[in-house]
Amino acid sequence: MIDRYGSDIFASDPHREGAFATRPHSKPMPAEVGLVVEEPTTGFVGAVVRIEKSGGQHLVELEDRRGNRRSFPLGPGFWVDGKPVSLTVPVPRSARSAKPTLTNSGSRAVEMKRARVARASRIFVEGTHDAELIEKVWGDDLRVEGIVVEYLEGIDHLADVLEVFDPTPTRRVGVLADHIVPGSKETRIAEAVMKRWPSSVLVLGHPYVDVWQAVKPARVGLKQWPDIPRGTDIKIGTLKALGLPHATREDIGLGWKAILARVRTYKDLEPSLLGRVEALIDFVTEPGTA
Repeated sequence: MIDRYGSDIFASDPHREGAFATRPHSKPMPAEVGLVVEEPTTGFVGAVVRIEKSGGQHLVELEDRRGNRRSFPLGPGFWVDGKPVSLTVPVPRSARSAKPTLTNSGSRAVEMKRARVARASRIFVEGTHDAELIEKVWGDDLRVEGIVVEYLEGIDHLADVLEVFDPTPTRRVGVLADHIVPGSKETRIAEAVMKRWPSSVLVLGHPYVDVWQAVKPARVGLKQWPDIPRGTDIKIGTLKALGLPHATREDIGLGWKAILARVRTYKDLEPSLLGRVEALIDFVTEPGTA
């Protein structure tokens, strides 16, 4: 197979081509934990793990998608999203402005002095990757509302899970499903359970075969996600098409970890996922629900 994307899509270097051939000036950027940066002289790409001080200077430790770690002197010489930056020591949270901030989902942040008791109503998702993505973007909102997210390990088990859960109009279940398109197996299952529990269960979903594709492809340096043939596991096929390791469950986990690290806020996700998640949160938190 011809690899159109290169051997490592997470180490692309667009700033060395075309309009970026002339090196622009670096902009200061706090080295926040989780920020994905490139050290271009070595080609090392990784997420910020920590800042440490050694020998009178600050070092930033990066971890790549395979778990390898390297330390570099803090300062100029790094790239973020194809632009040069000068990494700086982050300002401690206690020293930051008390002005209202936004959560990763774009809602206004609420300071919680005490954790809210979990609601009886729940949101179910198909797998761990769906749950991790929702936690990263909507985690703060879910904690404020007391919503617990559980995963099904596939929508085929949904009816059985609901029979045990026994949803009611006040004890609701919202379900986020993959591949909700006309005629799909997932759509038929969704329609059946909503007919069985008409005012207690809401199943919504995005049109993608897997939640990976709900991340905007530009976040991993692509114009579009690879087209995987029917019958091929979407995760394995995607990593294979991108020239990334895909033979083991560990390879798949590391591939997802690299993709998830590129997601910062709701702006990095497709609108077809955003609206569905927001609607499910509204459904399980309507007045009168438990």
